[in-house]
Order: sequence, then C-alpha cells, then structure tokens
Amino acid sequence: MIFVCPKCMRKLNITDSGAARCERGHSYDKSRFGYYNLLLSDKGGVHGDNKDMVMARRRFLAGGAYGRLADLVAERCSERLTGGAVMLDAGCGEGYYTSRVREALADASVSVAAFDISKDAVREAAKKRCADFYAVASSYRIPLADSSVDLVLNTFSPQAREETLRVLKRGGFFVMAIPAEEHLFGLKAQIYDVPYKNAPDDTALEGFTLVSRDELKYTLELNTGDDIRDLFMMTPYAYRTRCQDREKVLSLKSLVTDVHFLILTYRKD
Repeated sequence: MIFVCPKCMRKLNITDSGAARCERGHSYDKSRFGYYNLLLSDKGGVHGDNKDMVMARRRFLAGGAYGRLADLVAERCSERLTGGAVMLDAGCGEGYYTSRVREALADASVSVAAFDISKDAVREAAKKRCADFYAVASSYRIPLADSSVDLVLNTFSPQAREETLRVLKRGGFFVMAIPAEEHLFGLKAQIYDVPYKNAPDDTALEGFTLVSRDELKYTLELNTGDDIRDLFMMTPYAYRTRCQDREKVLSLKSLVTDVHFLILTYRKD
C-alpha cells in the first residue's frame, strides 16, 4: 500500500478483509469500487465536483475534444518516469489523464497512485483500473510519506505547493496543466456581456525549477447541445453563472471556442 494513514502519517497495511490499517489502529475500509476514503474532513455532504459535473466531464472528454492535451501531458510524464518510479495524480478527477499516462508508460514497473477530493470522481476513476491505488483525499493533506514520489501530476486542480514539495523526492518532477489566457474565450462570450481573458500566470514556483513549458491552443467546434452542456457543466462557470445566462448557454445548438493550455514541468530543487 503506497498511501499512509492521514491521521498519523504512519504506514498502512492491508488486512485479510481488504481494509487498510496503521499501527495505531486507524482503519479504512476498501470500497467495492476499489478505493479508500482517506479524507479527514469527510462528515457527509459533497466535497469537490458533484456527480453531475463528474459525469459531464467524463462524457465530454470521452469525445476526444481534449485528446491533444492528454497526449502531451502523457508524453511529459512518461519521459520522466523510469523503471520502479512512483507517480501520483493529485486531483485525478474521473481518471481521464491518469489512464492516458498509464497507456504511454513504456515500463510496467512504474507505480501509479491517484486521488481526488470528490468521491464521485474517484468512483469513476477506479472503474478504469489504470492506477494501482486510489483514494479520496485532499491535496492539502496528501496521504503519502515524505519524499516518496518521483512525479506528481496536476491537471486543473488546486496547487498545494508545500504538500507537493513534501511528497516529492529531491530531483522529482511536478507536471502541471493549467488554463492559459484565451481558454474557452468563445464560451465566455456567450455568458458575459464583456468576456475576459484569464490573467497570465507567473510560472515561477518556489522550491522548483521550471524545466519545460508547452503551450497548446486550438479551436473546438461543438455542434450539439449535449456537447455544449457537458463542456459548460464541467467548468466552474456551471455554478458561478447567473440563471438567465446559464439558460442562454444551455439553449445553444453550436459553439466555436478556443481551448488554450499551458503544460509546465518542474524539478524539485
């Protein structure tokens, strides 16, 4: 078991029943889908993306619209992972990028762990069986030992710099995909009277050295209301948009918008 106890950060061992248990007696059952709930603040309710957002993203990504991004992310990860390495997908969502990295890995001995704060997302990710270990957990309390990971992947998830530094080995890599300035500008033009570009990101990251920067931009043409709805529902705009503007977007039958990404690869100093 690669994950550690989120309460005391001690090693978890798998019992005969499949539960994960540490030496202090903290125990976590394995779900029937194959993941462990290691989220300390799980007191009911929904954390992270809800089921509607997760399923919208799963349908949209399955159509290949972000395939070029997934291929580039997989290339950047796989070229840094050698035999026996450990990769962590921090904020794995429904597992789309995890699965693409796994497919790109030349060495089957690379171990892959994945977690997300959304139980609905991890449930879908675990069905893909592309990681060796799955958990519900927070990026701000990663249930992994210090210096235990060779590469951390983060695609559009909160960036918990200190925790990422803690779990990465010295010289390990952090691959991050983020929206660039003109990402989904065409969608924003349908929502806002005055659409805005994303603010340029400062790519400097304390404790890391930037070793590569890839920019990817292309145009999407969506010709069904279902595709437009799924794109909208998988973004933060789904819950930030006023009701009248939301209905306007959901009534569209076609949409042309640029997608614009930065893929940043860092080495831990």
